[in-house]
Amino acid sequence: MLLYKKRYIVAVLLGLALGIALVTGGLLAYNSIFPDETANAGISENQQVSLVSSGVLPTNIPEIVDKVGDAVVYIETVAESTSSSDPFFNDPFFRYFFGDSFSFRTTPKVSRGIGTGFIINPEGYIITNEHVISNAKEVTVTVIGFDEPFQATVVGKDYNLDLAVLKINSSKKLPYIELGDSDKMRVGEWVIAIGNPYRLDHTVTVGVISAKGRPVTIPDSSTGKQRVYKDLIQTDAAINPGNSGGPLISLDGKVIGINTAVNAQAQGIGFAIPINTAKEVLDELITTGSVTRPFIGVALQDLTKDLADYFKLNEPKGAIIADVVSGSPAEKAGLKRGDVILKINDTEIKNSNDVSNIVSKSKVNDKLVMLILRNGQTQFITVVVGKQS
Repeated sequence: MLLYKKRYIVAVLLGLALGIALVTGGLLAYNSIFPDETANAGISENQQVSLVSSGVLPTNIPEIVDKVGDAVVYIETVAESTSSSDPFFNDPFFRYFFGDSFSFRTTPKVSRGIGTGFIINPEGYIITNEHVISNAKEVTVTVIGFDEPFQATVVGKDYNLDLAVLKINSSKKLPYIELGDSDKMRVGEWVIAIGNPYRLDHTVTVGVISAKGRPVTIPDSSTGKQRVYKDLIQTDAAINPGNSGGPLISLDGKVIGINTAVNAQAQGIGFAIPINTAKEVLDELITTGSVTRPFIGVALQDLTKDLADYFKLNEPKGAIIADVVSGSPAEKAGLKRGDVILKINDTEIKNSNDVSNIVSKSKVNDKLVMLILRNGQTQFITVVVGKQS
C-alpha cells in the first residue's frame, strides 16, 4: 500500500511538470506568432496609442493640416495675347517675305491658369512659382475663410529660380505658415503636400523625401526655353498640375519646399524647390522685385588628363577659361582665353563647378583674387564681381 502511494505521488508530480511545460511552450509559441497581442496584454488604450505614435508612421498629419491648411491659397491667372484674324499673318514665311507692314484685324486671346501659393507672414506676402504667374495680366487669390477672392500684386519674380512673391491686402487677420530649414531634412523623412491639383482645392498628399540635390531640366513651352533646376528635393508625395507653388511641409508644420514639377512619365516622382533657396533671395525679391546675380564673364572648361599634361600640371585640377565676354569684369581684370584658374581666394579649384559656386555665392563688388597659370607661369589677378544684366 505504501509503495502504491509513492508511485501515485510521483505520477502526479510528473503530470504537473508535464502540464507546466506544455503551458509554457504554448505561451512561447503564441507569443512568437502574435507578438503584438501578448505585448499589448495589460496595456491601457492610451498606452497603446502612445506606442503607435512613437512608431515609424506619422499620426499627427491631420493636426498639421488643420493648423497650416488655411495659409495655402488658390491662385487663378488671366493672360491676354493677340492673334490675327487672317491666317496668312500667322504664317512665318508670309511675314518673312512681306514683313509686318500689313495691318490685319487682331482679336484678343484670353488664357486662364491655376496654381497654388502659401502666405508667409501677416502682411499678406505669398510665395509661389514664377511659371504660375508668368505673363499674367490679372492674378486673383482665394483664401479659406474670406468671402471674396483678393486681387494680388506681383511684388517680385525670378525666372531662373522659378520663384515669385505676391502681395494681398486685408483688414482681417490673415493665416500664415512658418518657413523651415530644408538643409536639415533627411532622405526618408515624411512630408506633406497641400495644393490645388486639377482645381481640386486643398488636396492633401503624403510621402517621404526620396532624394535631395536633384538636377532637372524641363522644357518651357511658353518661352521656348528650358528651365534648369540644379538642387531640387525629390518626393513621392503626389504632385499634379495645379500643385505648382504649393508648400511641401515637414512634420513640425513648417515649409521645407515649394512644389514645382512632376515627372509625367513616372509615378511617385515629384520635385520641390528647397525653401532655403527661396529664403536666400526673398528679401531682395520683396524690396527690388528681382534677383541680382554676380557675374565675371568667363566660359569655363574642365581639365582632362591630356590637357593637364599639355599645361604641364601634375594632376587634372583647375578650370580652363574657354572664352571671355567682351566688356566683362574678367576682361577688365586681364583674364584671357587659355588661362587656367588654380585658386580663388586661397580655395583650390578642382573643376569649373568650383569657380561657378564661388562666383554665385559672391556679392557684386566683391574682389576675387585668382591664381592662374598662363604660358607656363603662375600669377595673381584680382577680379571685381559685376552684375549680370
